[in-house]
Amino acid sequence: MFDRVTGHYDRMNRLMTLGRHAAWCRDVAVSASVPAGGNMLDAATGTGVIALAALEKYPDSTVYAVDFSQRMPAEAASRPGASAIVWQYADANDLPFGDESFDAVIHGYLLRNVDDAERVLEKQYRVPKPGGRVVILETRPPRGPLRYPVALGVRVPIRLLGQIVAGDRRSYGYLQRSTLGFTTPQEVATILRRVGFASITWKKKFPGTRMIISARKQ
Repeated sequence: MFDRVTGHYDRMNRLMTLGRHAAWCRDVAVSASVPAGGNMLDAATGTGVIALAALEKYPDSTVYAVDFSQRMPAEAASRPGASAIVWQYADANDLPFGDESFDAVIHGYLLRNVDDAERVLEKQYRVPKPGGRVVILETRPPRGPLRYPVALGVRVPIRLLGQIVAGDRRSYGYLQRSTLGFTTPQEVATILRRVGFASITWKKKFPGTRMIISARKQ
């Protein structure tokens, strides 16, 4: 599915977030707190927006960008500045890197698209160095008195834009369901603690339908 939507993915993200997606990716990069000359892993890099933001923030670092999709990273690798990034195919359930290889692991919209988020985070705990960070950009279900109008405001535009812009209502129907159906930051924090991470913080974005979660490997 992600191979199929590659050509429209960035445009749809801009439209669905009213242009805020790139700013959130920069927030993820800033939160990684990579030291001078450090390195980081962008898991599920997609079209490379987070990886490129990370390289811009830390130009003397080494960025590895991996994805299970074949087509998305191939397109990302053709962008200006992308030659400085190491692009690689990889499954988030079986990361092909040694223990304590990275100063930070970053990703966007990975956990909502895997069968077992806890298993994926267990795999991620292995690859940062002690004190290294994991930073996660994810969707979250709306809560509170605005829950239903916000949910409606997500559900209808995504399907319509998917049909009009991408000509792919079915794929964006899935993305709409996964956007509204993912878990809360509190539940993600519980999983992070269970697999060994500490110093967990989060902040809400875009009225409560996105979150950025940061944690540190002990």
